[in-house]
Amino acid sequence: MKLIKCKWQQLILSLGCLLLILACNSLKPSTNQDAKFLKVATDPTFIPFEIQTASGKLDGFDIDLMNAIAQIAGFRVKFENLPFDGMISTLQAKRVDAAISGITITTERLKTIAFSRPYFKAGLAIAVRQDNHNIKDFKTLQGQKIAVQIGSTGADFAKTIPNAKISTFNSGPEFFQDLLNGNVDAVVSDAFATLYAIKNGKLKGIKVVADLLTQEYYGIATPKDSPYLNTINKAIATSLSNGTYKQIYQKWFNAEPPQLPESWI
Repeated sequence: MKLIKCKWQQLILSLGCLLLILACNSLKPSTNQDAKFLKVATDPTFIPFEIQTASGKLDGFDIDLMNAIAQIAGFRVKFENLPFDGMISTLQAKRVDAAISGITITTERLKTIAFSRPYFKAGLAIAVRQDNHNIKDFKTLQGQKIAVQIGSTGADFAKTIPNAKISTFNSGPEFFQDLLNGNVDAVVSDAFATLYAIKNGKLKGIKVVADLLTQEYYGIATPKDSPYLNTINKAIATSLSNGTYKQIYQKWFNAEPPQLPESWI
C-alpha cells in the first residue's frame, strides 16, 4: 500500500513539474517575427486611402489593408506620418521599413526602392469646376493651369501636357481648394480619391471629366533588399485568397475589387 501511495506521489510531482515547465515556457517573450514592429510611413491626406481623424487616429483603405497584412504575417505596425514627396528618400535611407500611401509602381521608382506585388488598380483623372465646359479630355488640357501633388504620378503626367502651367501642392485638400478658388483650371490626380471625395460631399462644385488618363497599380514600397518584402507579398496573396481584401475593398468603395496581377511587370 505504501509503495502504491509513493508511486502516486511521484506521478503527481512529475505532472506538477511538467505543468510548471510548460507555464514558464508560455511566459517567455516570442523570439520570432510575431513581436516585430515595422515602421510604415503614410501621408494621411490621401482620402480615402489614408485619413487622420480629429482624435489623431489613422483610418482608410491602405491603413485597413496594412493592418490586415500585419495580422496575417505576424508582425505589428507602427505608422509614421510623412509628406508624400519625402517617402522615397526616407525609404532609401532606411529610416522606415515600408511605406503605404497610394504609391504608384513605376520604372523610375524601382531604380531606387522596391515594391510589393500590386495591391490596388488605379488611374489618373481630370477634375474641374462644375461650371467648366471647356476641359473635356487630354487635348483640352493644353495651355491650361493645372494643379498636382508634389512627387505624384499626376505631377509627372502634367509635364507631358503642352504649354501647361503647373502648380504643385503638398496635399489634395490644398490643390482642390485652389481649383474651387479659380486659381487653377484643372487638377490631375488619382481618380478613386477624387470620386470618393465628390461622392461624400467633400468636393462640392467639382466634377471628373473623361475616362482615366492612365492605368496604374499601387504597391507597398520598401527599401531595396528589404527582409520583409517576401513576407508582405505572401500576406497580400493570402488576403486576396481568403476574402479579407474583398471585404476591405467593399467597405471603402462599395464595389467588387478588380483582378490584380501577381507582378507589375
